Amino acid sequence: MTARLLVPLVCCLSLGCSLGQGEGEVYSSRLLAADCWEGAYDMRPDFFAAVPYRSTLQIRVQRGSDLQEVSDGLAVTIDDVGIIRGDGQVNKLDVDLSVGLPPGVELPGSPPPTPKPEGLAPLVHMALYLQRSCHNQNTVLYAVDGTIKFQALFSGDPNETDAVDKFTDATFDIWVGDPRDAGIGHPADAIPRELLSRVTGSFRFYFERGQPGQPFP
Repeated sequence: MTARLLVPLVCCLSLGCSLGQGEGEVYSSRLLAADCWEGAYDMRPDFFAAVPYRSTLQIRVQRGSDLQEVSDGLAVTIDDVGIIRGDGQVNKLDVDLSVGLPPGVELPGSPPPTPKPEGLAPLVHMALYLQRSCHNQNTVLYAVDGTIKFQALFSGDPNETDAVDKFTDATFDIWVGDPRDAGIGHPADAIPRELLSRVTGSFRFYFERGQPGQPFP
């Protein structure tokens, strides 16, 4: 499986990062994680961070401010903030946006997922990491289907001064799973439905420039 499955949340000092304050929820009535978890799951996140880079935005919704390697959290990658915000044109706020694996993700010996038609490729990619709950398993579940809706989205400018443009407010309803369960010879997003977990939730917070409470891995 390629390293692009979970884009590293790298925070350089020259960029800006939000500092953890916000509110949200990440919940599943039946979360499946091999050799670790099967049942209801409620993260109760209390740490929220964002890293803008060019047109992209990395968001982390997490329980606690520890390193990602020892925490439970939700990683969100936005490919193009401007397309969603509109930047003076028709925007995609208050619209259900599709969520899926990023382009180029494939399992060894397997074909890549079928490309989406132009204009329909997911702009948002999400992954649920369970490094605290499943600390011996290195468990990460990737969104292969579902939607996310942004009522508001940070502009991506680390020098932003307008509070309205610093705010992010989103709700999501996604299906996550382990791409390895797709099996050799199948695309990484062809995970059997019975091995997928529905995860719903929301997050809202204001971007604040500065170093995060701890470095991103």
